[in-house]
Amino acid sequence: MSRPQFPAQSASLLGKLGIEAALEAAANPSITPKPKIFDEFALTDRVGLVSGANRGLGLEMALACCEAGARVVYCFDLPEKPSDEWIVCRDYVAKLGNNSRLEYFSANVTDQEALWKKAEEIGDKEGRMDFCVAAAGILRSHIDCLEYPAQEFRDVLDVNSTGVLFTAQAAGRQMARFGNGGSIILIASMSGSITNRDHAWVSYNSSKSAVLQLARSMACELGERKIRVNSLSPGHIYTSMTAAFLDKQPQLFDKWSGMNPLGRLGRPDELRGVVTWLASDASTFCTGSDIIVSGGHHSW
Repeated sequence: MSRPQFPAQSASLLGKLGIEAALEAAANPSITPKPKIFDEFALTDRVGLVSGANRGLGLEMALACCEAGARVVYCFDLPEKPSDEWIVCRDYVAKLGNNSRLEYFSANVTDQEALWKKAEEIGDKEGRMDFCVAAAGILRSHIDCLEYPAQEFRDVLDVNSTGVLFTAQAAGRQMARFGNGGSIILIASMSGSITNRDHAWVSYNSSKSAVLQLARSMACELGERKIRVNSLSPGHIYTSMTAAFLDKQPQLFDKWSGMNPLGRLGRPDELRGVVTWLASDASTFCTGSDIIVSGGHHSW
């Protein structure tokens, strides 16, 4: 039986892969087989933009992309100057020997005009934009949903939902400008599709649910431009943001750990693989999806 012939526009930029590569090598003895799976995950010479990347998950993801070979990852966050943690990571990247680099600039995700302008400047300098991770987010203390103040609710949605849109727009406009396609990764949360038991986080949960639909909507609009959009929903991860609750209420550590089958909280580095997969050519047929990394929290 003959194998199906895929249209040229769906062919991998790496040439024949998997079974097709094996068949090609069998038909042509001059071809020396070599593994390509790690090439599919490589971000060699690509340019990325990551929000909320002064520390925490955003910085962890930016660092992973540099290790995967990105030419440069532009990190931005509210502080005027980067954290000591960011500087250590920048210096670490400089020593990797793969010509990758981390850059930092201060910006507010709620300032659409400023983000668009900065992304355009990056495009002018680098000549491309390949991936984006919208990781900036805030979490407020418990407030009864019947008493939630209007402005505080708006503030959370402004950063967690509107700010994600503005970040995706800034990068996506440059991807469209250069016509090479790209990957936009919106950091949502398992709280966008479930409600955290015993926690009054109506603003946070609602904002993350909006991110899920934002990813699907943008994916459907941008697919014809070869721009993929997915959301990534972490479960309980021990970060500086969650530490603010756990350090004050240590009993929550065991409670949250016991809410997933693995019986523990996640580490920030456990998101490195999935974000690299989403940013790279290893996931070229994945768009409009929500990738849940929660230790199985949804499975009970």
